[in-house]
Amino acid sequence: MDAIILAAGKGTRLRPYTESTPKPLLLVQGRPILDWIIGALPPVERLVVVVNYLAEQVEDYLARQTHVRNWHTVRQTEPRGTGDALLSCRQAIRSDTVMVLNGDDLIGRADLARLAAVPMGILAHPVDVPENYGILFRRPDGTLERIVEKPKGLSPPQLANVGGYVFPRTVFDLTLPLSPRGEYEITDAVAQLAARGPFHIVAANYWLPIGTVEQWQAAQTADVSPAR
Repeated sequence: MDAIILAAGKGTRLRPYTESTPKPLLLVQGRPILDWIIGALPPVERLVVVVNYLAEQVEDYLARQTHVRNWHTVRQTEPRGTGDALLSCRQAIRSDTVMVLNGDDLIGRADLARLAAVPMGILAHPVDVPENYGILFRRPDGTLERIVEKPKGLSPPQLANVGGYVFPRTVFDLTLPLSPRGEYEITDAVAQLAARGPFHIVAANYWLPIGTVEQWQAAQTADVSPAR
């Protein structure tokens, strides 16, 4: 299995701290967020990191990290969404399956190992404010039926997409539509694959989102042992 980490964003909600440091390199308890993510990966043959904003800093970190020897970067010259970032890695991936993670949240090592065991799947975690997340709806057999972005009126808790996926290599053959916000979304790739066969929902027992200054500051004293 290969792995892709999406680390091209500007981290605007974490300004001013991201004005000179890319979000994936912000420190959580002395380690860059990206270091936590790579360190929690199951064994992978190749790691591909999608970069754009302050890309040189991310590449310098990758050259110094010791988790994965076989790493590469793909530079997005004009970021156009998570789906575009995924498909930009088409030529860099060699394996039949690929794990894809956002470059900003901490996920438990055991959760990623269980995700790696399915042919295609998505990590999910219950949330109390469904309208802030992409919410997963299940078929009777427990596999994914659809994802609805930020739905209103649902009673909590609901299962949220936490930004961890396993795709078959055929994901790179998909054609994604342009979303209403003018980007290509990775969730449209999920929807197309889920329409073709069982797309497994894998429960994430540990998920530490770091999307805002408040969440980042809280992470400095949070229990991060499951991600070690």
